[in-house]
Amino acid sequence: MSSTSQDSGRGSPRAGSAVDFAKAGMAYPGQVAGSELILADVSLSIPEGEFFVLVGPSGSGKSTLLKLVAGTASATEGAVTTFDAPITGPAQSRGMVFQSIDGPLFDWLTVQDNVAFGPKMAGVGKADRNEIAARYIELVGLKGHEKKYPHELSGGMKQRVQIARTLAADPKIVLMDEPFAALDALTRRVLQRELVRIWSETGCTFVYVTHDIREAALLGQRIGVMTRGPRANIRQVYDIDLPYPRDDLDSRFADIVRSLEADIEREASGQWADI
Repeated sequence: MSSTSQDSGRGSPRAGSAVDFAKAGMAYPGQVAGSELILADVSLSIPEGEFFVLVGPSGSGKSTLLKLVAGTASATEGAVTTFDAPITGPAQSRGMVFQSIDGPLFDWLTVQDNVAFGPKMAGVGKADRNEIAARYIELVGLKGHEKKYPHELSGGMKQRVQIARTLAADPKIVLMDEPFAALDALTRRVLQRELVRIWSETGCTFVYVTHDIREAALLGQRIGVMTRGPRANIRQVYDIDLPYPRDDLDSRFADIVRSLEADIEREASGQWADI
């Protein structure tokens, strides 16, 4: 494992970047920019095809940072771009997988029709969109469940459907906001390993938010640790040089987890000291 600070050049846009933050800051409407920013002076470059994970104490703005990339929120200061283009709103090139298991799926549609929904809205013909759906249903390990409805699926299966539906829309960037947090530990462990396989097979850029430090170490090629808010930014970026699949009994894995825990505990203790 190696780590680099925000000032080491990691924040500078570089060739092949999928996402760039250039001194980005954000205040919600009604707040005073500059004094009540949730995020401040965030500079970060995420290369195309990378699996990047964000961790940090509660209230550090991890989900807000995802919203800036998704285009559902806008930077108050600085800039956020994807593939060198300004983000002006949501786009098909950026897909989102949510923590909620039930909310994102359409209860009245089968697994196949849920996954084919994006291509259908894009005007793809029935035969082609069914072929697309079949490909991604198989990719997430749900072949044979195409005709089931969401209420017939387990929590882990529902989340696989959500991932397949996101990928079927052909995004370049996949944003994930604690997608496995509502699942039991065993299901979460299985899906963590499956997600690495899916990422490697699709070639998409993944930006993943989690509170689970062990999960971050299992998944991320790089892990960004956010400072506490308000005016949160990225304290440190760790390069994780362990091969996949990762062994959480490996002493190097344990070292990574301890370093991440120490960083986050320092931020969280400072947060409590301010109360």
